[in-house]
Amino acid sequence: MSREVRSSVHWGVAHGLPTLLLRRAADRGDLQARLIQVGARGTGDVFDLIEEIRSRGPLYRSRIGYVATSHAAVRQLLTSDDFRSGFPTNEGALGRISRWAAPRTLHPVEPPSLLVTEPPDHTRYRKLVTRVFTMRAVEKLRERTEEIATELLDALEPRATSTVDLVESYCALLPVTVIAEILGVPEEERARVLDFGSAAAPSLDLGLGFRRYRSVSRALAQFDGWLSRHLDDLRREPGDNLLSQLVAVRDEGEGLDESELKATAGLVLAAGFETTVNLLGNGIALLHDHPDERARVVADPALWPNVVEEVLRLDPPVLLTGRMASRDTELVGQPVRAGSMVTAILGGANRDPEVFADPLRFDVGRANARDHIAFSSGRHHCLGAQLARMEGDVGLRAIWERYPELRLEPGARRRETRILRGFETLPATLRP
Repeated sequence: MSREVRSSVHWGVAHGLPTLLLRRAADRGDLQARLIQVGARGTGDVFDLIEEIRSRGPLYRSRIGYVATSHAAVRQLLTSDDFRSGFPTNEGALGRISRWAAPRTLHPVEPPSLLVTEPPDHTRYRKLVTRVFTMRAVEKLRERTEEIATELLDALEPRATSTVDLVESYCALLPVTVIAEILGVPEEERARVLDFGSAAAPSLDLGLGFRRYRSVSRALAQFDGWLSRHLDDLRREPGDNLLSQLVAVRDEGEGLDESELKATAGLVLAAGFETTVNLLGNGIALLHDHPDERARVVADPALWPNVVEEVLRLDPPVLLTGRMASRDTELVGQPVRAGSMVTAILGGANRDPEVFADPLRFDVGRANARDHIAFSSGRHHCLGAQLARMEGDVGLRAIWERYPELRLEPGARRRETRILRGFETLPATLRP
Protein backbone atom coordinates (compact mmCIF):
# COMPACT_ATOMS: atom_id res chain seq x y z
CA MET A 1 0.00 0.00 0.00
CA SER A 2 1.29 3.49 -0.85
CA ARG A 3 2.88 5.81 1.70
CA GLU A 4 0.08 8.34 1.03
CA VAL A 5 -2.63 5.84 1.99
CA ARG A 6 -0.75 4.81 5.15
CA SER A 7 -0.36 8.48 6.03
CA SER A 8 -4.08 9.11 5.58
CA VAL A 9 -4.98 6.12 7.76
CA HIS A 10 -2.56 7.16 10.50
CA TRP A 11 -3.90 10.71 10.50
CA GLY A 12 -7.45 9.38 10.76
CA VAL A 13 -6.67 7.17 13.77
CA ALA A 14 -4.25 9.50 15.57
CA HIS A 15 -5.88 12.86 14.84
CA GLY A 16 -9.12 12.78 12.83
CA LEU A 17 -11.08 10.29 14.96
CA PRO A 18 -10.07 11.81 18.34
CA THR A 19 -10.98 15.27 17.06
CA LEU A 20 -14.43 14.04 15.96
CA LEU A 21 -15.04 12.34 19.31
CA LEU A 22 -13.95 15.45 21.19
CA ARG A 23 -16.24 17.64 19.12
CA ARG A 24 -19.23 15.41 19.84
CA ALA A 25 -18.42 15.26 23.56
CA ALA A 26 -18.02 19.05 23.71
CA ASP A 27 -21.43 19.49 22.07
CA ARG A 28 -22.87 17.45 24.97
CA GLY A 29 -21.25 19.75 27.53
CA ASP A 30 -18.26 17.59 28.47
CA LEU A 31 -15.77 19.86 30.26
CA GLN A 32 -12.65 17.97 29.15
CA ALA A 33 -13.65 18.10 25.50
CA ARG A 34 -14.49 21.79 25.84
CA LEU A 35 -11.10 22.40 27.46
CA ILE A 36 -9.24 20.82 24.56
CA GLN A 37 -11.31 22.75 22.04
CA VAL A 38 -10.76 26.05 23.83
CA GLY A 39 -7.05 25.25 24.17
CA ALA A 40 -6.85 24.94 20.40
CA ARG A 41 -8.06 28.53 20.08
CA GLY A 42 -5.15 29.73 22.21
CA THR A 43 -7.34 31.97 24.38
CA GLY A 44 -6.94 32.81 28.04
CA ASP A 45 -10.32 31.37 29.01
CA VAL A 46 -8.74 27.92 28.97
CA PHE A 47 -7.81 28.59 32.60
CA ASP A 48 -11.43 29.47 33.43
CA LEU A 49 -12.42 25.99 32.25
CA ILE A 50 -9.60 24.42 34.24
CA GLU A 51 -10.97 26.09 37.37
CA GLU A 52 -14.47 24.86 36.53
CA ILE A 53 -13.10 21.32 36.27
CA ARG A 54 -11.20 21.80 39.55
CA SER A 55 -14.48 22.72 41.24
CA ARG A 56 -15.76 19.20 40.44
CA GLY A 57 -13.05 17.63 42.63
CA PRO A 58 -9.43 16.49 42.27
CA LEU A 59 -10.37 13.86 39.66
CA TYR A 60 -13.11 14.76 37.18
CA ARG A 61 -14.81 11.94 35.26
CA SER A 62 -15.56 12.94 31.67
CA ARG A 63 -16.99 11.08 28.69
CA ILE A 64 -13.41 10.58 27.49
CA GLY A 65 -11.68 9.54 30.68
CA TYR A 66 -10.51 11.31 33.80
CA VAL A 67 -9.01 14.74 34.36
CA ALA A 68 -6.58 15.50 37.19
CA THR A 69 -6.24 19.17 38.14
CA SER A 70 -4.89 19.15 41.68
CA HIS A 71 -1.16 19.21 42.37
CA ALA A 72 -1.40 16.00 44.42
CA ALA A 73 -3.38 14.10 41.78
CA VAL A 74 -1.15 15.18 38.90
CA ARG A 75 2.04 14.31 40.76
CA GLN A 76 0.68 10.91 41.83
CA LEU A 77 -0.42 10.17 38.27
CA LEU A 78 2.96 11.05 36.76
CA THR A 79 5.01 9.12 39.32
CA SER A 80 2.86 6.00 39.79
CA ASP A 81 3.86 2.69 38.19
CA ASP A 82 0.14 1.99 37.73
CA PHE A 83 0.05 4.41 34.81
CA ARG A 84 2.07 4.57 31.62
CA SER A 85 2.53 6.95 28.74
CA GLY A 86 0.60 6.49 25.52
CA PHE A 87 -2.73 7.27 23.93
CA PRO A 88 -6.06 5.39 23.72
CA THR A 89 -5.47 4.89 20.01
CA ASN A 90 -2.42 2.75 20.86
CA GLU A 91 -4.69 -0.01 22.22
CA GLY A 92 -6.79 -2.75 20.66
CA ALA A 93 -7.79 -2.82 16.98
CA LEU A 94 -7.21 0.91 16.58
CA GLY A 95 -3.75 0.50 18.06
CA ARG A 96 -2.86 -2.25 15.59
CA ILE A 97 -4.05 -0.09 12.68
CA SER A 98 -2.19 2.94 14.03
CA ARG A 99 1.06 1.01 14.43
CA TRP A 100 0.72 -0.46 10.94
CA ALA A 101 0.12 2.94 9.38
CA ALA A 102 2.57 4.90 11.56
CA PRO A 103 5.36 6.74 9.74
CA ARG A 104 8.55 4.74 9.34
CA THR A 105 10.63 7.84 9.98
CA LEU A 106 11.41 9.41 13.35
CA HIS A 107 8.60 11.02 15.33
CA PRO A 108 8.80 12.54 18.84
CA VAL A 109 5.63 10.81 20.04
CA GLU A 110 6.26 7.41 18.42
CA PRO A 111 8.59 4.71 19.83
CA PRO A 112 11.49 4.71 20.51
CA SER A 113 11.03 8.32 21.64
CA LEU A 114 11.60 8.75 25.37
CA LEU A 115 8.17 10.39 25.59
CA VAL A 116 6.33 7.14 24.91
CA THR A 117 8.67 4.28 25.87
CA GLU A 118 8.38 2.49 29.21
CA PRO A 119 10.71 0.28 31.30
CA PRO A 120 12.81 -1.70 30.72
CA ASP A 121 13.57 0.03 27.38
CA HIS A 122 12.98 3.48 28.84
CA THR A 123 15.33 2.80 31.77
CA ARG A 124 18.23 1.73 29.52
CA TYR A 125 17.57 4.46 27.02
CA ARG A 126 17.28 7.32 29.51
CA LYS A 127 20.35 6.17 31.46
CA LEU A 128 22.48 6.56 28.35
CA VAL A 129 20.98 9.89 27.35
CA THR A 130 21.32 11.43 30.83
CA ARG A 131 25.04 10.63 30.79
CA VAL A 132 25.34 13.26 28.07
CA PHE A 133 22.59 15.77 28.93
CA THR A 134 23.97 16.64 32.36
CA MET A 135 23.58 19.89 34.29
CA ARG A 136 27.31 20.49 33.79
CA ALA A 137 26.93 20.09 30.02
CA VAL A 138 24.04 22.57 29.99
CA GLU A 139 25.97 25.13 32.03
CA LYS A 140 28.84 24.87 29.54
CA LEU A 141 26.32 26.08 26.93
CA ARG A 142 25.36 29.15 28.96
CA GLU A 143 28.14 31.41 27.70
CA ARG A 144 27.40 30.49 24.09
CA THR A 145 23.66 31.03 24.66
CA GLU A 146 24.42 34.51 26.02
CA GLU A 147 26.46 35.23 22.86
CA ILE A 148 23.59 34.04 20.64
CA ALA A 149 21.07 36.20 22.53
CA THR A 150 23.35 39.23 22.15
CA GLU A 151 23.78 38.59 18.42
CA LEU A 152 20.02 38.32 17.91
CA LEU A 153 19.34 41.50 19.87
CA ASP A 154 22.11 43.31 17.98
CA ALA A 155 20.42 42.30 14.73
CA LEU A 156 17.17 43.86 15.98
CA GLU A 157 18.77 47.20 16.83
CA PRO A 158 18.16 48.81 13.39
CA ARG A 159 14.44 48.02 13.76
CA ALA A 160 14.18 48.93 17.44
CA THR A 161 11.80 51.85 16.87
CA SER A 162 9.46 49.96 14.53
CA THR A 163 7.24 46.95 15.23
CA VAL A 164 8.91 43.53 15.19
CA ASP A 165 7.51 40.06 15.86
CA LEU A 166 9.46 38.79 18.86
CA VAL A 167 8.51 35.15 18.26
CA GLU A 168 9.91 35.16 14.74
CA SER A 169 12.96 37.34 15.41
CA TYR A 170 14.00 36.25 18.90
CA CYS A 171 11.98 33.67 20.86
CA ALA A 172 12.22 31.03 18.12
CA LEU A 173 15.71 31.83 16.87
CA LEU A 174 17.42 31.55 20.25
CA PRO A 175 16.47 27.92 21.08
CA VAL A 176 16.80 26.68 17.51
CA THR A 177 20.32 28.11 17.24
CA VAL A 178 21.27 26.48 20.56
CA ILE A 179 19.79 23.16 19.42
CA ALA A 180 21.72 23.35 16.16
CA GLU A 181 24.92 23.59 18.19
CA ILE A 182 23.87 20.70 20.45
CA LEU A 183 23.30 18.59 17.34
CA GLY A 184 26.62 19.67 15.82
CA VAL A 185 24.98 21.18 12.74
CA PRO A 186 27.48 22.95 10.46
CA GLU A 187 26.91 26.70 10.11
CA GLU A 188 25.90 26.46 6.48
CA GLU A 189 23.11 23.95 7.27
CA ARG A 190 21.55 25.68 10.29
CA ALA A 191 18.90 27.46 8.27
CA ARG A 192 17.62 24.04 7.18
CA VAL A 193 17.46 22.81 10.77
CA LEU A 194 15.55 25.94 11.77
CA ASP A 195 13.06 25.16 9.01
CA PHE A 196 12.85 21.54 10.22
CA GLY A 197 12.24 22.72 13.79
CA SER A 198 9.52 25.18 12.84
CA ALA A 199 7.74 22.69 10.58
CA ALA A 200 8.08 19.62 12.83
CA ALA A 201 7.31 21.27 16.19
CA PRO A 202 3.48 20.75 15.95
CA SER A 203 4.13 16.97 15.93
CA LEU A 204 3.84 17.10 19.74
CA ASP A 205 0.21 18.23 19.53
CA LEU A 206 -2.99 16.24 19.02
CA GLY A 207 -5.91 16.93 16.72
CA LEU A 208 -3.86 18.17 13.78
CA GLY A 209 -5.79 18.96 10.62
CA PHE A 210 -4.90 16.77 7.64
CA ARG A 211 -2.99 19.50 5.80
CA ARG A 212 -0.92 20.37 8.89
CA TYR A 213 -0.33 16.66 9.58
CA ARG A 214 1.01 16.12 6.06
CA SER A 215 3.25 19.17 6.36
CA VAL A 216 4.65 17.94 9.69
CA SER A 217 5.16 14.43 8.31
CA ARG A 218 7.11 15.76 5.33
CA ALA A 219 9.32 17.85 7.59
CA LEU A 220 10.03 14.88 9.87
CA ALA A 221 10.82 12.66 6.88
CA GLN A 222 13.23 15.25 5.51
CA PHE A 223 14.84 15.65 8.92
CA ASP A 224 15.15 11.85 9.17
CA GLY A 225 17.02 11.68 5.88
CA TRP A 226 19.26 14.61 6.78
CA LEU A 227 19.95 13.09 10.21
CA SER A 228 21.10 9.76 8.72
CA ARG A 229 23.77 11.58 6.75
CA HIS A 230 24.68 13.79 9.69
CA LEU A 231 25.13 10.83 12.07
CA ASP A 232 27.43 9.16 9.53
CA ASP A 233 29.49 12.37 9.43
CA LEU A 234 29.71 12.51 13.23
CA ARG A 235 30.86 8.88 13.40
CA ARG A 236 33.66 9.67 10.97
CA GLU A 237 34.55 13.02 12.51
CA PRO A 238 33.12 13.52 16.02
CA GLY A 239 32.75 17.14 17.09
CA ASP A 240 32.59 19.01 20.39
CA ASN A 241 28.80 18.70 20.69
CA LEU A 242 26.33 16.65 22.69
CA LEU A 243 25.10 14.56 19.75
CA SER A 244 28.67 13.38 19.02
CA GLN A 245 28.89 12.31 22.66
CA LEU A 246 25.55 10.53 22.40
CA VAL A 247 26.76 8.61 19.35
CA ALA A 248 29.74 7.38 21.38
CA VAL A 249 28.17 6.80 24.82
CA ARG A 250 28.11 3.20 26.08
CA ASP A 251 26.81 1.38 29.14
CA GLU A 252 28.28 -2.09 29.66
CA GLY A 253 29.29 -2.05 26.02
CA GLU A 254 25.82 -1.18 24.72
CA GLY A 255 24.91 2.15 23.14
CA LEU A 256 21.96 3.65 21.32
CA ASP A 257 21.05 2.19 17.95
CA GLU A 258 20.34 4.29 14.86
CA SER A 259 16.61 4.66 15.48
CA GLU A 260 17.16 5.63 19.13
CA LEU A 261 19.78 8.22 18.18
CA LYS A 262 17.41 9.69 15.61
CA ALA A 263 14.51 9.68 18.06
CA THR A 264 16.59 11.55 20.61
CA ALA A 265 17.74 14.12 18.07
CA GLY A 266 14.17 14.57 16.85
CA LEU A 267 12.91 14.99 20.41
CA VAL A 268 15.63 17.55 21.15
CA LEU A 269 14.63 19.46 18.02
CA ALA A 270 10.84 19.36 18.50
CA ALA A 271 10.50 19.42 22.30
CA GLY A 272 13.52 21.64 22.90
CA PHE A 273 12.27 24.16 20.38
CA GLU A 274 8.68 24.09 21.60
CA THR A 275 9.18 24.44 25.32
CA THR A 276 11.68 27.29 25.10
CA VAL A 277 10.01 29.38 22.40
CA ASN A 278 6.80 29.23 24.45
CA LEU A 279 8.62 29.94 27.72
CA LEU A 280 10.30 33.03 26.27
CA GLY A 281 7.13 34.41 24.69
CA ASN A 282 4.98 33.76 27.76
CA GLY A 283 7.67 35.25 30.00
CA ILE A 284 8.07 38.42 27.96
CA ALA A 285 4.29 38.94 28.03
CA LEU A 286 3.99 38.37 31.78
CA LEU A 287 6.86 40.73 32.59
CA HIS A 288 5.44 43.35 30.23
CA ASP A 289 2.00 43.14 31.82
CA HIS A 290 3.37 43.33 35.39
CA PRO A 291 5.68 46.37 35.53
CA ASP A 292 5.85 46.29 39.34
CA GLU A 293 7.18 42.74 39.27
CA ARG A 294 9.61 43.70 36.51
CA ALA A 295 10.88 46.53 38.69
CA ARG A 296 11.60 44.01 41.47
CA VAL A 297 13.87 42.06 39.11
CA VAL A 298 15.62 45.22 37.96
CA ALA A 299 16.32 46.04 41.61
CA ASP A 300 17.45 42.48 42.36
CA PRO A 301 18.80 40.63 39.27
CA ALA A 302 19.39 37.54 41.43
CA LEU A 303 15.65 36.93 41.00
CA TRP A 304 15.96 36.05 37.30
CA PRO A 305 16.13 32.25 37.82
CA ASN A 306 13.00 32.47 39.98
CA VAL A 307 11.27 34.57 37.30
CA VAL A 308 11.69 31.59 34.97
CA GLU A 309 10.13 29.25 37.56
CA GLU A 310 7.17 31.60 38.09
CA VAL A 311 6.56 31.88 34.33
CA LEU A 312 6.66 28.09 34.07
CA ARG A 313 4.18 27.86 36.94
CA LEU A 314 1.67 30.47 35.87
CA ASP A 315 1.71 30.04 32.08
CA PRO A 316 3.47 26.73 31.29
CA PRO A 317 4.66 25.95 27.75
CA VAL A 318 2.94 22.53 27.96
CA LEU A 319 -0.62 22.75 29.24
CA LEU A 320 -1.42 19.07 29.70
CA THR A 321 -0.22 15.51 29.25
CA GLY A 322 -1.82 12.08 29.58
CA ARG A 323 -1.36 8.64 31.08
CA MET A 324 -3.10 5.29 30.65
CA ALA A 325 -3.98 3.06 33.62
CA SER A 326 -2.12 -0.21 33.10
CA ARG A 327 -4.15 -1.99 35.81
CA ASP A 328 -7.14 -1.35 38.07
CA THR A 329 -5.91 1.20 40.58
CA GLU A 330 -6.75 4.32 42.59
CA LEU A 331 -5.83 7.96 42.08
CA VAL A 332 -6.22 10.33 45.06
CA GLY A 333 -8.49 7.73 46.61
CA GLN A 334 -10.79 7.28 43.62
CA PRO A 335 -10.96 4.06 41.56
CA VAL A 336 -9.60 4.08 38.01
CA ARG A 337 -10.15 1.06 35.75
CA ALA A 338 -7.40 -0.49 33.66
CA GLY A 339 -7.23 1.04 30.18
CA SER A 340 -8.70 4.36 31.31
CA MET A 341 -7.08 7.56 30.06
CA VAL A 342 -6.23 10.22 32.64
CA THR A 343 -5.33 13.72 31.49
CA ALA A 344 -2.97 15.62 33.77
CA ILE A 345 -3.60 19.38 33.56
CA LEU A 346 -0.14 20.74 34.34
CA GLY A 347 -1.52 24.28 34.15
CA GLY A 348 -4.09 23.32 36.79
CA ALA A 349 -1.63 21.67 39.18
CA ASN A 350 0.55 24.76 38.94
CA ARG A 351 -2.35 26.96 40.10
CA ASP A 352 -3.51 24.72 42.94
CA PRO A 353 -4.43 27.00 45.89
CA GLU A 354 -3.55 24.15 48.25
CA VAL A 355 0.11 24.52 47.21
CA PHE A 356 0.51 28.07 45.90
CA ALA A 357 -0.79 31.05 47.88
CA ASP A 358 -2.73 33.53 45.73
CA PRO A 359 -2.05 31.22 42.75
CA LEU A 360 -3.28 33.57 40.00
CA ARG A 361 -0.80 36.27 40.99
CA PHE A 362 2.47 36.65 39.06
CA ASP A 363 5.04 36.88 41.87
CA VAL A 364 8.71 36.88 40.80
CA GLY A 365 9.77 36.33 44.41
CA ARG A 366 7.44 33.39 45.09
CA ALA A 367 9.33 31.15 47.52
CA ASN A 368 7.96 27.85 46.21
CA ALA A 369 7.62 28.70 42.51
CA ARG A 370 9.86 25.75 41.64
CA ASP A 371 7.26 23.34 43.07
CA HIS A 372 5.44 23.56 39.72
CA ILE A 373 5.06 20.48 37.51
CA ALA A 374 5.59 22.26 34.18
CA PHE A 375 8.26 19.72 33.16
CA SER A 376 6.16 16.69 34.15
CA SER A 377 7.41 14.36 36.88
CA GLY A 378 8.57 10.82 37.51
CA ARG A 379 10.43 8.80 34.90
CA HIS A 380 9.15 11.04 32.10
CA HIS A 381 10.37 14.25 33.70
CA CYS A 382 11.56 16.46 30.84
CA LEU A 383 15.12 15.60 29.90
CA GLY A 384 15.71 19.15 28.66
CA ALA A 385 14.37 20.91 31.76
CA GLN A 386 17.75 22.34 32.76
CA LEU A 387 18.42 23.47 29.20
CA ALA A 388 15.03 25.23 29.00
CA ARG A 389 15.60 26.86 32.40
CA MET A 390 19.02 28.13 31.33
CA GLU A 391 17.74 29.45 28.00
CA GLY A 392 14.77 31.08 29.73
CA ASP A 393 17.06 32.79 32.24
CA VAL A 394 19.48 34.01 29.56
CA GLY A 395 16.81 34.94 27.02
CA LEU A 396 14.47 36.87 29.31
CA ARG A 397 17.26 38.64 31.15
CA ALA A 398 19.01 39.66 27.90
CA ILE A 399 16.00 41.19 26.16
CA TRP A 400 14.75 43.15 29.18
CA GLU A 401 18.23 44.43 30.06
CA ARG A 402 18.81 45.56 26.46
CA TYR A 403 15.32 46.95 25.89
CA PRO A 404 13.86 47.90 29.31
CA GLU A 405 11.15 50.08 27.71
CA LEU A 406 9.93 47.27 25.41
CA ARG A 407 6.25 47.71 24.61
CA LEU A 408 3.97 44.97 23.30
CA GLU A 409 1.71 46.12 20.48
CA PRO A 410 -1.82 45.02 19.51
CA GLY A 411 -2.03 41.88 17.40
CA ALA A 412 -0.45 39.25 19.65
CA ARG A 413 -1.90 35.85 18.81
CA ARG A 414 -1.70 32.57 20.70
CA ARG A 415 -0.89 29.36 18.87
CA GLU A 416 -3.83 27.15 17.98
CA THR A 417 -2.51 24.08 19.78
CA ARG A 418 -4.15 21.86 22.37
CA ILE A 419 -1.25 20.51 24.40
CA LEU A 420 1.27 23.30 23.91
CA ARG A 421 0.71 26.89 25.01
CA GLY A 422 2.57 29.83 23.57
CA PHE A 423 2.44 32.75 21.18
CA GLU A 424 2.26 32.47 17.41
CA THR A 425 3.07 36.16 17.06
CA LEU A 426 4.12 38.73 19.65
CA PRO A 427 4.42 42.20 18.06
CA ALA A 428 6.54 44.70 19.99
CA THR A 429 8.36 47.99 19.73
CA LEU A 430 11.73 47.65 21.44
CA ARG A 431 12.42 51.38 21.84
CA PRO A 432 9.01 53.14 21.81
